[in-house]
Amino acid sequence: MDAARTEAGTPAAARDAWRTEASATTRLALPIVATQLAQVSIMTVDVLFLGRLGPEALAAGALGWNLVFMVTIFGFGICMAAAPMMAQAIGRRRGQLRDVRRSMRQAFWASGLVALLGVALLSRSSLALALLGQDPAIVAVAADYVDALAWGLLPALWFMVLRQFAGALQRPRAALVAQLAALAVNVLGNWALIFGNLGMPALGVVGSGIATAIANWVSFLGLLGFVLVDRRMRRYSLLGRFWRADWPRFAELFRLGLPVAGVLLLEVALFSAAVYAIGAISTEQLAAHQIAIQCAAVTFMVPFGLAQAATVRVGLAAGAGDRDGVRRAGWTPFFLGLAFMSATALVLWAWSRPIAGLFLDLSVPANAAVALVAVEFLAVAAVFQVFDGSQTIAMGALRGLKDTRVPMAFAALGYWGLGFTIGCIAAFPLGMGGLGVWFGLALGLGAVAILATARFAARERLGLVA
Repeated sequence: MDAARTEAGTPAAARDAWRTEASATTRLALPIVATQLAQVSIMTVDVLFLGRLGPEALAAGALGWNLVFMVTIFGFGICMAAAPMMAQAIGRRRGQLRDVRRSMRQAFWASGLVALLGVALLSRSSLALALLGQDPAIVAVAADYVDALAWGLLPALWFMVLRQFAGALQRPRAALVAQLAALAVNVLGNWALIFGNLGMPALGVVGSGIATAIANWVSFLGLLGFVLVDRRMRRYSLLGRFWRADWPRFAELFRLGLPVAGVLLLEVALFSAAVYAIGAISTEQLAAHQIAIQCAAVTFMVPFGLAQAATVRVGLAAGAGDRDGVRRAGWTPFFLGLAFMSATALVLWAWSRPIAGLFLDLSVPANAAVALVAVEFLAVAAVFQVFDGSQTIAMGALRGLKDTRVPMAFAALGYWGLGFTIGCIAAFPLGMGGLGVWFGLALGLGAVAILATARFAARERLGLVA
């Protein structure tokens, strides 16, 4: 009887398959989430140290970082295209060593090209910031900071490429260790190079940029060293015949990666535009917005990690021609993410005032107006983050099927056609202020979540699965 219940196709076997998938997804996603948090912490370290130099240094750092971040996030989109290519090759098994090595080689080439073009663009940062109407004194310092940060663009992108390889092999912990080492170097470098400790020159803002660039090299070289010596990874000989071209694969990277980069840029630009829109309303509303979006950004790291895990797991199943495996690999992280974001949504909604108190001294009367608005924004953020997590994971599952162009159209329509447009209408003509902007953001992300999820549900009918 027990043997019969565990035969393929029985309810017991189906439950076991789902449990196995949930376990594999969680093991893969957790180190990715931790790595992402460590990566985000590098900027947090810069902010903390630059804040000790004064508001001008902090403003210069913020301006410079935002420019570099836009170039970096575009490069990340190109790098992320390597994950489904490698995962599907590993899933097919036949010739996987050669296929993975070639995909990695061309990913290094493609990200190197992006880095070269990015550095060229960033060399004109002072002109860009001046055209944006920024204070000339701040622009001069920010441009020097960007010049220092630019030296870390190439290793940042190559580290991302290696992360895709480690993820495709379901070995993401090495990237976490390398990123934690980089974070430690960044802390020490900021302390030494900004203030002149350990016998180093006191370079101020530029010292922070140099420290971050060095940290990027540490993370890349650390992960590369592990990949070259690890018994399972070194058999791929990633650096073998490094200069040998594979133009069709190079083109495929950009065909898949440009839409992914487009989605990332559309979302980053949306949140940047929201900041400017709310800033035009009042300083209190902008401060409240920063509290709410910071809370959402922290919880977002979990579905972001699940989305990358979904890309790998779906790609492995698709490469193996396992349709049931694709279904489980896509829906498992989706429901795990939905459960997590729903739980944190309840926390944001039920304890919005205590959460606001983590950022503000609620006993100070001058903070009362900001706290009141922050509580309203956090209530909307509770719904907003459920939609944001759902659309991110659904997009990740579609990437595993190498489906990137239509999701980019979904993002353009949802983020800007609906989200920002309706948010501005609600904020200004309808007089809802910043709350209207948040309603628009939630609506736009909800629309993308519905469209992307429906597309994954219809994957076989649409011919996305072989």
